[in-house]
Amino acid sequence: MNREEVDRALARLGAERDAVEAALLALQDHPGRRLLEGAALSGRTEERWSVAAQGLTLLWALFDRYSEALASARAVRSRRNRPGAAELAELSELLGGAAVIVSGGQLPDVAGPGPARLAERISLDELMERMNAWYATVLEVVHAADTVWSALPARIDLLLAELGRVQMLAVSVGVRPGSHPLGDDLARLTEELGQLRAEVLADPLALWRPVRVPAQRGSDTPTGAGPFAPGSGVVDTGRFDGAGRELDGIRVELEGLLRLRDEAHERLQQVGDLLQRADATLAEARRARGEVLAKIAATEVPAVPGPASALRERIVLAVDLQQTGQWHRLAPLLDVLEDAAAKELTRARQSLTEVAQPLALRAELRGRLEAYKSMAARLGLAEDPEVIERFEKARWLLWSAPCDLRAAAEAVSRFQQALRPGRPETTTPVAEPADGYQDERGA
Repeated sequence: MNREEVDRALARLGAERDAVEAALLALQDHPGRRLLEGAALSGRTEERWSVAAQGLTLLWALFDRYSEALASARAVRSRRNRPGAAELAELSELLGGAAVIVSGGQLPDVAGPGPARLAERISLDELMERMNAWYATVLEVVHAADTVWSALPARIDLLLAELGRVQMLAVSVGVRPGSHPLGDDLARLTEELGQLRAEVLADPLALWRPVRVPAQRGSDTPTGAGPFAPGSGVVDTGRFDGAGRELDGIRVELEGLLRLRDEAHERLQQVGDLLQRADATLAEARRARGEVLAKIAATEVPAVPGPASALRERIVLAVDLQQTGQWHRLAPLLDVLEDAAAKELTRARQSLTEVAQPLALRAELRGRLEAYKSMAARLGLAEDPEVIERFEKARWLLWSAPCDLRAAAEAVSRFQQALRPGRPETTTPVAEPADGYQDERGA
């Protein structure tokens, strides 16, 4: 080297030495390192920190050797303002040659097959590369542990607090382990979160997923740290996130039971009201059936079903569950009762409609007859003997008991034809009662 090259090399190596010192001091004060040194570790974290802790000690030893070698070179350079050939040769060896002696035990990364060497001579640049490699190893462990500890324990504590509130909610609606699946799920979540928290504190690296990315220029790591930035990765929150989602689902179900507790009395009353309306409708259907049998001739009248006694027994069970606070058992039963009561009312209305259909048909024919009578008055045919005869015939058939609906329908049709002089008479047969006939009483 000439004098200018020596001075540039000294400036470069001095800057690198200062950068390494700053990085080592920052690593020494890193909160993750302090936590690792004071924690009871296990698993992967214990294994990797046992190596990284030795590496941190080794880093300071190598840094001291580096500083001593650089100080020796600076001392040689300071002998003369313009160093001679002997000084330049010595400086060239100190700055660029294998002039630094380190213990072979301090360089396990270069150990190969064969017997270990007690000492080795390397250059300052090679020593810098070794320090950078050890620095990356230590920093990755420290950074990963600190990131996991910063991300998960506080969140797990919040989730455990929420779990406690959900457990209190579960107790308030009678959900306990062994008596309801939700209670068993809460007990299992409590155990899982406790285990996860203990694992996070003792083995944070078990929840660290390294992600190698290219190192960026201008990073705080020492130069020559390699092609990848140390400490890059993400915290594996899969188990935590899954527990949070499961707890949310349990809370939603428990809140449904809580709403049921507040609404159960009113909903049971509504079920009772539906059954009372169904009973009243069936009673009306039975009365209508008796009237049809007495007043309508040659008509098939369906039987009226009896009340749903089995449904009432289940209502008694629901009331008992409500009084004993067994909301988790009442919830599905009440849903079934509401559906069954609505179907019972529909069944009663359908029965009334089917039974009362002949009466509704008779009422329709009576209404048509009165309408045609008013039409006859408007047409000036009210005094016509044939019109009067046909009206009285139809009226007698509709108001006699038992009523022959087919004959009455034909008579009403003949009365209608009498109001249209000059047209041939046609007989409109009465249609058989339709199965789905509706009237106001069955609505």
